[in-house]
Amino acid sequence: MAHLRSRRRLALAVPVALSLTASLGFLPAAAQAAPHAESTAQAARTGTYAYLVNTRTDHHTVRSVERAIAANGGSVVVAYEKIGVIVAHSANPDFAAQIRKVRGVQSAGASRTSPVTAAGTTDEGSVQRLSRAEAAKIAQGSAAGQEPLEADQWDLRAIGADKAARIDPGSRRVTVGVIDTGVDDTHPDIAPNFSASQSANCVSGKADTTYGAWRPVDADHYHGTHVAGEIAAARNGIGVAGVAPGVKVASITVAQPDANSLFFPESVVCAFVFAADHGIEVTNNSYYVDPWLYNCMDDPDQRAIVDAVNRAQLYAQRKGTLNVAAAGNSNDDLDSHALVDDSSPDDSTAVTRTVDPHRCFDVPTQLPGVVTVSATGVTKAKSYYSSYGEGVIDVAAPGGDKYQVPDTPSHNGRILSTLPNNQYGFLQGTSMASPHVAAVAALLKSEHPHATPAMLRALLKAQADNPGCPSDPYDGNGDGVVDATCVGGKRVNGFYGYGIVDALRAVK
Repeated sequence: MAHLRSRRRLALAVPVALSLTASLGFLPAAAQAAPHAESTAQAARTGTYAYLVNTRTDHHTVRSVERAIAANGGSVVVAYEKIGVIVAHSANPDFAAQIRKVRGVQSAGASRTSPVTAAGTTDEGSVQRLSRAEAAKIAQGSAAGQEPLEADQWDLRAIGADKAARIDPGSRRVTVGVIDTGVDDTHPDIAPNFSASQSANCVSGKADTTYGAWRPVDADHYHGTHVAGEIAAARNGIGVAGVAPGVKVASITVAQPDANSLFFPESVVCAFVFAADHGIEVTNNSYYVDPWLYNCMDDPDQRAIVDAVNRAQLYAQRKGTLNVAAAGNSNDDLDSHALVDDSSPDDSTAVTRTVDPHRCFDVPTQLPGVVTVSATGVTKAKSYYSSYGEGVIDVAAPGGDKYQVPDTPSHNGRILSTLPNNQYGFLQGTSMASPHVAAVAALLKSEHPHATPAMLRALLKAQADNPGCPSDPYDGNGDGVVDATCVGGKRVNGFYGYGIVDALRAVK
């Protein structure tokens, strides 16, 4: 799969009334300073843009800011008063600068660099769809008691998920919310465990619970369906099995319904709030919030994005939801002090910039309290594409790696799972690693129903098995060039965090 965008197509909660700098207290002082310059992306704005306006959370302030939005040429799409986030549209090119001066506004900025009717380009990642002949070959290699395609699911065996299912497949009282491109709930492997009452479409920034609104718009928006199958494909004698085949799965669609399928921040804010308010215990986040690969705190627009999404995910944590996210597919060291980002913004014209990942954040991956997941292949080595970083990665899980070839019927190192229209296919990415962790978290929640998100994070780390840093220089693609450096020890390190999750240990 391609870089971070292909994750999907490839710290403790504090009161939301506090300012962004308080809720992201791990930021260095320089990053906490309020920005003085206008965004580099807001020059010569023409057309209607989407904005995030973050305020104090009292009713009076929110209503007052809503009036100021109207007075400055804007319209309110939705106001999440409980977290102080307002989604607005405006054609006024000075809207953000004017609204930041309003009393009670703590941050505000455009959520994208193109008008709401425009979209940029992206890469959904390369899927390998399974043909009937390939499926028949795999089925011949499956043992008695396995699902028909399970012989090719090396990832289940790598974390003991096949054995765990015999002990406890997970509780139907636990739901994993897939925040993604939509889930095809008519797929026979997903239908038995799908929760329509906990599903919605959040693309506009406001939840649409119309029946079926959560589904992908077409077969090319396959990412969410693949993720859902990894988590909870039923053991029903059809196709594949999920890591937690007894839990429920819900779909919260956030991808734009076009070929680019970007995940804008107002959609993600809606998704976290919806998940929290509908009793979802775990969310899976195999994406980064568009249009910025890293959101820098000295840019007022990007700062507003971090603020809004962080408020929403902290709200979800306080309501009992554990948020799990993919680390990214750029092979970036997220603990370094200089990364080159040449892909942002991805909804207009990208520019090359050097960013400090301690001051510019991958959202939601680097937000406090989010479980950050790196990817491994069949040999348990870090996947060649997976981002990493000491103190950033919490745990690791199988995400697939074309260079690590398993002894399976297809000899395919990627992850096999469900696709729309009753199909199956292979994908690789930290997109695929994250749902393995979300599913193990769901098994832990099934075993410990009263566990809080903080307790689940601790349990995930405690049951993980850490291979330790490799003894030889890391050359993920075998070209003779060192691709990454693992820092840390056997207990915790930058490649695996606290280790590779273990489904069997989760249920013992």
